[in-house]
Amino acid sequence: MEHFTNLVNKVIKEHWDEPALSDFRKETFNHAEVAGMIMRQHEIFKALGIKPGDRIGLCGKNSARWAAMFLAVTSYHAVVVPILYDFTPENVSDLAIHAECRIVYSEKKIFDRWDLSRMNDMIACISLDDLKLIWARTDEFAAVINGIEDTMSAKYPGGITASDFNVSGTDMDELSVINYTSGTTGTPKGIMLPARSISANTDFAINTIPIPHGMKAVAMLPLAHMYGLAFEFLYKFCDNCHIYFLGKTPSPTVLMSAFAEVHPFQVITVPLVIEKIIKGKVLPTLEKPAMKVLCAIPGINNMLYKVVREKVMSAFGGNCAEIILGGAAISEPIEKVLQKLKIPYTVGYGMTECGPLVGYEHHENFKFGSCGKCVYCAEIRVDNPDPVTGVGELQVRGDNVMIGYYKNPEATEDVFTADGWLHTGDLGIIDEAGNITIKGRSKCMILSANGQNIYPEEIESKLNNLPYISESLVLARDKNIVGIVTLNAKKEDILAEGKTVEDVLAATKKALNAVLPNYSQVAKIELLDGEFVHTPKQSIKRSLYK
Repeated sequence: MEHFTNLVNKVIKEHWDEPALSDFRKETFNHAEVAGMIMRQHEIFKALGIKPGDRIGLCGKNSARWAAMFLAVTSYHAVVVPILYDFTPENVSDLAIHAECRIVYSEKKIFDRWDLSRMNDMIACISLDDLKLIWARTDEFAAVINGIEDTMSAKYPGGITASDFNVSGTDMDELSVINYTSGTTGTPKGIMLPARSISANTDFAINTIPIPHGMKAVAMLPLAHMYGLAFEFLYKFCDNCHIYFLGKTPSPTVLMSAFAEVHPFQVITVPLVIEKIIKGKVLPTLEKPAMKVLCAIPGINNMLYKVVREKVMSAFGGNCAEIILGGAAISEPIEKVLQKLKIPYTVGYGMTECGPLVGYEHHENFKFGSCGKCVYCAEIRVDNPDPVTGVGELQVRGDNVMIGYYKNPEATEDVFTADGWLHTGDLGIIDEAGNITIKGRSKCMILSANGQNIYPEEIESKLNNLPYISESLVLARDKNIVGIVTLNAKKEDILAEGKTVEDVLAATKKALNAVLPNYSQVAKIELLDGEFVHTPKQSIKRSLYK
């Protein structure tokens, strides 16, 4: 396994004049230009007294410059602190303070709401829009940043060449990233990921999912989250893929336009995206009376499925070899549709504490309902499995696992077992072939009155595919199981059908309980006022609902 910084060095030098990073429908930077951005920041870091190990924050929407600054910081052997763009400015400043960030790359509208009297460690804020100075603590610091072009011109009068660019990494245990995760059941923690974790994930991806030369990709997931950072950016960059960033969370129209223009070789996303496509474009077609009749006829059904499949794959740009889903569970009915249509999809398993990948399997060998097999840079086990079901907590150890939680030794101690395995908090099983199947979160599991284990995620999977239901959350309340839902139809549209919202909720409860065992029957279905709050992985932030 090679340090990821060495891979960055190699790809930049070998593909100097080839395109590397683009902001969709805006700027494109080749490897030489990325190298120039990296080298300018290194000069700034040295002049400002930044040392390896110092923390530097990145907070802004996805962009080519965000990605280049990640490379600049990590190749200098400082520590990147990615902060979610969707956090409030107050949250951003709080996390920057907690991480003791020396420099923060951000946007002026975010910076303007910071209380600088509290940010004693920060010496400068630099814009991610153009890499120009927003604020500096002293005039001397400002002069360094504002004069960087003159400095570089004097140092490289003939311009920067590939031979001028040299970065390297050797210490796998050095801290590379502190990622403040926003989980479904708790408050953010600073997850400390060493170069070993970043390198292990990159090495696995390059060797397991190699990228053919000349391929392009669309990056839609937040770079401030490890899923997007590791697999939509770093792995692809190190394997010489031209990456197009869509900025902040794109609308479906922008996303489809990007797929049509870029023709990505691979799509990495969360289940919510594919579920919306299937529900919005596929199921309405397959559920037409005439289609149901035709799909029941052997031979004809395969022809129809092929036509629908081609339309789905065309929506992803027509060049997509594999759709990788992760970050949350995919509902069983939607997965059945994907299998029926022979969509080349697979579901992975990971967590930020593992930088993030734990499980993956190529779509040709993927087992329905699972989330892959354990990656080769890690081990996985089921702790204290149920003697009947085999379900127990999944625990992981390996090169991909974090060092611990920043400034939180108590939480670090709690998350590791005495023999060094990481508690994932996920309940699951592993079959004889090594396929991992997640049953739910240990914090979310409901214990019925007769001792049965009830996994809310399994009920939600069924609930989400009933008519009118957009999203759902299942929880225990006063010894009863309650489902909270949002609808995919407006109240007036429901009334136009001669129904009321109450009718819909009652019918939903009846239909759901008809497919559930007696011990997990739902006592009530409630309509949420508004939309669910999501994590960056588009999982519902469960801790907000009771």
